[in-house]
Amino acid sequence: MDRPVDDVYSQTHTRLLSLLSKSTPCILPTEGDVARAVSSLTPCLQNDGIGTARAIEHLLEDIVPALNASSLSANYYGFVTGGATPAASIADQIVSICDQNVQVHLPKETAATVIEDRTLKLLLELLNLDPAIWTGRTFTTGATASNVLGLACGRDQVVQTAPQKRGVPRANVASSGLVAACLEAGIRKIQILTTMPHSSLRKASSIVGLGRAAVEALPLSDEQPWKFDLRKLEEKLKAPGTASIVAISCGEVNTGRFATESLQEFKHIRALCDQNGAWIHVDGAFGLFGRMLDRNSEFEAISSSCDGIELADSITGDAHKILNVVGSGNRFNDSPNTYALYKPYDCGFFFCRWPNVASQVFQNSNAAYLAEATTADPDKILSPLNIGIENSRRFRALPVYATLTAYGRALYQEMLEQQIRLARAVAGCILKHSDFELLPGFPEPSDGKIHHTFIIVLFRAKDDGLNRELVGMINSTGKIYVSGTVWDGNPASRIAVSNWRIDERRDLAIVTNVLEEVVEKWRNA
Repeated sequence: MDRPVDDVYSQTHTRLLSLLSKSTPCILPTEGDVARAVSSLTPCLQNDGIGTARAIEHLLEDIVPALNASSLSANYYGFVTGGATPAASIADQIVSICDQNVQVHLPKETAATVIEDRTLKLLLELLNLDPAIWTGRTFTTGATASNVLGLACGRDQVVQTAPQKRGVPRANVASSGLVAACLEAGIRKIQILTTMPHSSLRKASSIVGLGRAAVEALPLSDEQPWKFDLRKLEEKLKAPGTASIVAISCGEVNTGRFATESLQEFKHIRALCDQNGAWIHVDGAFGLFGRMLDRNSEFEAISSSCDGIELADSITGDAHKILNVVGSGNRFNDSPNTYALYKPYDCGFFFCRWPNVASQVFQNSNAAYLAEATTADPDKILSPLNIGIENSRRFRALPVYATLTAYGRALYQEMLEQQIRLARAVAGCILKHSDFELLPGFPEPSDGKIHHTFIIVLFRAKDDGLNRELVGMINSTGKIYVSGTVWDGNPASRIAVSNWRIDERRDLAIVTNVLEEVVEKWRNA
């Protein structure tokens, strides 16, 4: 017979913290750990289960050792996964235990939707965006889902806008379907104009029925492909029989560079879109948080690149990247070796300045049992199921609320500044190193390359043979983890700094020592 659930839970909590509380956790599991986990998996569904206690034992002993420490290690520089703050992690446990379904606004039955809306307002304030303007707001699974929302809203709006210019009735994709609405509107093509889009943008375009081919990059040049060729953009927007969505990348995934560099540039794009009935969507999964920075000489290049985002129609962001991490090392832990029990991954957000468009697209109609509470409140909170994809989802807002309430604007800003400084210090070392090249490699003053570095450092080895093996050799040291990518048709290595456990001096030494170790090993091979 199972032990009491409370007893099992308490002991599990203690053991898991013990397993994870290492001052220098291994970034990747060993091949043996992974093999043992796979061989231990239940081969098929049994008629009689093994019970809670034995199942938990299986998870702790067999499964946990085979999971990577991407959010527990300061030296994981692969995906921008960050690391959960203690406050967010504890809140995530509350979410799991209380198990709220936050999709219908029923304020007399649960505070969940009120908390969620307040959290979204706090997020907007953190990003220096006006909550009174960005009233279409919701949480999602991540930036991919938020991009789906942005393209779906943009698709409907540009199709509705086109016939108005010709004085004919508005077409409606949400009710008539994409093909019928486009025929009514006289639209032959919907295009998504962008620069170096994240792969999720093409995926989102496929999901909303526009197709991956609708996404078209308009790079300024081969040397600066993340920036817009504004002349080509204007030409494309004026194409007859065509409706347009302009997707602006706020932090390109390989370089961390921004599609725009000033408010004036964003205003110019906004004017072009207004003249041609186009929708502007900003993909700001991690770059959006540059809006937290003070405008000073150290961070002016990043701040300027984030100017104008407030002029967009919709915005994508990830709360499980920069947001669920906070800086200054152990100031945020009771103990330097305390690690969070849960990693609150699976949390993006979406902002839209046109809530009527979002509700038109995502309205869950003809379901009486999902009717929200009636109220005369002019600031009425919209039921999340009517402005997003899911009819059912967990209380994603609570960990975000907890971490913003616990640490506030100042500590988040401090955390991001530290991450940028570490990334720039690494970039500076690579720039001076005789065996490595800092990318992108277009002509630019050295201080310009550094000042435009956000949290991502892209580089390659000058020796082609070493460059082909570089990522594998770096990661095989077990001291840091980087991701591989391709730049200008050749292999490249990418360091993404996003964990709150970083220490600039310590981690810079670790990174530079690994690079020297790799070069020495290659020369002696």
